[in-house]
Amino acid sequence: MKKDNRLPKDWNVSPLKELCHRLIDGSHLPPPKQDAGFPMLSAKNVENGRITFDGRLITEEAFKQEDARAKIRPGDVLLTIVGTIGRTAVVPDGCLPFTLQRSVAVIKPKEMIPTFLMYQFQAEHVQRDLLSRARGTAQMGIYLKSLGEIAIHVPPPDQQLRIVAKIEELFSDLDAGVAALKRAKANLKRYRAAVLKAAVEGKLTQQWRADHPDTEPAEALLARILTQRRQHWEQDQLARYTAKGKQPPKGWKDKYKEPAKPDTSELSELPKGWCWASMDQVGDVQLGRQRSPKHHDGPDMRPYLRVANVFEDRIDISDVMQMNFTPDEFERYRLGYGDILLNEGQSMELIGRPAMYRDEVPGACFTNTLVRFRPVNGVDGAYALRVFLAYLKNGRFQKIATITVNIAHLGAGRFAVLEFPLPPVEEQIQIVAEVAAILSKIDAAATAIGNGLRRAARLRQSILKRAFEGDLVRQDSSTDGKTNRRPEGVGT
Repeated sequence: MKKDNRLPKDWNVSPLKELCHRLIDGSHLPPPKQDAGFPMLSAKNVENGRITFDGRLITEEAFKQEDARAKIRPGDVLLTIVGTIGRTAVVPDGCLPFTLQRSVAVIKPKEMIPTFLMYQFQAEHVQRDLLSRARGTAQMGIYLKSLGEIAIHVPPPDQQLRIVAKIEELFSDLDAGVAALKRAKANLKRYRAAVLKAAVEGKLTQQWRADHPDTEPAEALLARILTQRRQHWEQDQLARYTAKGKQPPKGWKDKYKEPAKPDTSELSELPKGWCWASMDQVGDVQLGRQRSPKHHDGPDMRPYLRVANVFEDRIDISDVMQMNFTPDEFERYRLGYGDILLNEGQSMELIGRPAMYRDEVPGACFTNTLVRFRPVNGVDGAYALRVFLAYLKNGRFQKIATITVNIAHLGAGRFAVLEFPLPPVEEQIQIVAEVAAILSKIDAAATAIGNGLRRAARLRQSILKRAFEGDLVRQDSSTDGKTNRRPEGVGT
């Protein structure tokens, strides 16, 4: 042990290895997962102050071998040392028998209250020390020898008890406030989804429709869209024949492929003036180009977006890559302002996550991890984006997705025939405005909640800092040095 003049006189500083009977880690070679047996937990099962039991199960024989080695018992302190480093909990009385994987260390303290040690592990000065000792490339971890050198502040046992009691008193109030903020955050998330759902069902603009009874119905709009799409196709075909110096053959117009209609047999009824369309009818749907080593170099290097760049209503340009696109490929895969990109290959809960491209990276193309939706005239891109956000929230994209090797795929073909609720043009614009007004309030509330959670985290660290500097509770009156420096409590 050694003294630190910044601490009360009867406090010491000791390396962790001198404060515990044993310092070990979990199994380095965990056996195969079983359908029944004893829990073998990993770092993901250890949260600050809590242990969860949804880990792998091992046989009784394997458990006996690990239990004989680790001997995990109530009062032991667990600390995550691989991956997410520094989460800690005390094994409670009456806990189910379990053992651990390599990612968690077991500390059996001596002459130190386990909860005091657990809280000190959570303090910023120890967290910094832990992270500074982490090593590794693919996954960071701490060796037990290095962990044993962590400096721990050690007051007398009676002061440890008083410090723990005060921490838990203050944390109890703080945790209640944090829980309320998290409930509010969850409610905002549900409210956001409800607003988007109401928007694409016409509920937000019910009064607007009553005030504008003479608006052109969506059926007329869709008919005009389909006519214009055919006309554009015919013009493009004629231009190609002209460029080749040829006359169109007989029956060439019959080769036009009408966009697929949606299956409306199980769809709900839309408001008066709306109609169901398909994505293929109201926009150009296209999958991006596949990445390939042969495209990594070339004379026509272009920036491109991939699934890692497309977040919910946001394009992230912090990591934009390049590959070669020939002039013809560039023409086909070039993004235009207002195009909407959707995650084609993602985790199931994020499949179809959409964002609008607004020239964040000028001249960018896109890969086949994304589906591009380019709305036609008569379809407001911002409204289409709200439809896609609603489908992301209500699980509609998940229903058409397929799974391959743990990755969900939206599928450009399946997306193209998906239903699209089409309102009149004027109502699309009104929906976008009303949704924007409501979401701006939700965003402001979410920002306030985020600020509150960050303040709570800072306050938590302030409590821990004072606790382990000897400032949170009064020192014993019999001690010299830092005696009664401040009244009990967090103070200012």
